[in-house]
Amino acid sequence: MSLKNRINEDMKAAMRAKEADRLGTIRLLLAAIKQREVDERRELDDVAITGVIEKMLKQRRDSIFQFEQGGRQDLADKEKFEVRVLQEYMPKALGDEEIQAAVIAAISSQGARGPQDMGKVMAVLKGELAGRADMGKVSALVKAKLSS
Repeated sequence: MSLKNRINEDMKAAMRAKEADRLGTIRLLLAAIKQREVDERRELDDVAITGVIEKMLKQRRDSIFQFEQGGRQDLADKEKFEVRVLQEYMPKALGDEEIQAAVIAAISSQGARGPQDMGKVMAVLKGELAGRADMGKVSALVKAKLSS
């Protein structure tokens, strides 16, 4: 089952179970997917949908930080609930060892020798690790490996 179909089925299940908060979050996700499909004039695949979810998760985490700084724990809790719902659609996260192995493999496959080759390595890793690893950490790891 594709990710988009799974999200639609979960929306129907949330409607049947009368889970208003969960339903609202899933509808927001479907709206974001539909908006991106309209913008790009194509049907999104699972990798692109994962990218949409990652963007939404980043927005929610930023909001949580801002709400907690502003003393609005009620709004922060709502955002945390949305993060939990969105997280269900993300692929299983990789461990540090798996990420390091992927970085080393990508560096060797691209024949990277120094920091000037970082773009080539990151292009390979982005497709491979998208949604399964924090790309900021991956980028820092690649930079450290290429600099040494």
